[in-house]
Amino acid sequence: MTHVAGKMVVVTGSNTGIGRITALELAKQGAHVVLACRSADKTRVVVDEIQSAGGSAEAVSLDLGDFASIRRAAAAISAIDRPLAVLVNNAGLAGTRGVTKEGFEITFGTNHLGPFLFTVRLLAKLREGASTTSPSRIVSVSSKAHFQAKGIDWSVVRGKTRTMTSLREYEVSKLANVLFTKELARGKAGSNVRSYAVHPGVVASDIWRKIPWPVRPLMMRNMITNEDGAKTSLHCATSPSVVADDGLYYDECREKRPSELALDEALAKELWSKSEEMVGEQS
Repeated sequence: MTHVAGKMVVVTGSNTGIGRITALELAKQGAHVVLACRSADKTRVVVDEIQSAGGSAEAVSLDLGDFASIRRAAAAISAIDRPLAVLVNNAGLAGTRGVTKEGFEITFGTNHLGPFLFTVRLLAKLREGASTTSPSRIVSVSSKAHFQAKGIDWSVVRGKTRTMTSLREYEVSKLANVLFTKELARGKAGSNVRSYAVHPGVVASDIWRKIPWPVRPLMMRNMITNEDGAKTSLHCATSPSVVADDGLYYDECREKRPSELALDEALAKELWSKSEEMVGEQS
């Protein structure tokens, strides 16, 4: 039994890919798993799979590209009468062009602003169920793609995607995930809440579904499985070996130094402040 047994864990984007594997494994460890996803039909299949195996799970509707949806989902989770032990910010997208409901570039909006607002709205619940001996944990799925980001151009985070592949936007959003994790650990998360950013590996998951043929099959030839891709998220969510760590970046279940930009404290603070303004939320 682990620290999640009998407690609640929330996994976004958990009806497919590494999110689904993460949810299934946490349920096996005795957690009550809340699957926060867009598609009710796909999510119902995973909830049924967990329950038929003797586990405990429920679904909450969540669209990370819609601030109203995020606030409703966070309110529904906060009302559940169980301590929240782990939040896994797993959901994300790549290879998509467009804008969110509020007009932000869709990759930055979905991969950073959505999880930012969702996490801020759940911080009180995470603190409430935490203790010095059993801290709550926030695991944010980033990517080694963040090493390629050259900075954050605030003039392009609003409006339509500018590049054809959206990979540059993806790199910036994954840098934001690491900066966000660092700033949580500098005190924004509060007492007894630990934060981790992870690179899951280059996974053959549905995140690449918008990449057009024939590029997509060529990209995915040497990618790892969803089962392998979920390992580092699960490690940070459950392992006692990381319970004293905070704000670190993990790759293949081991701490790794992130990019120099990801270690820029001033940039992290600026990102936090601008994110609060963009989502209309003070932490």
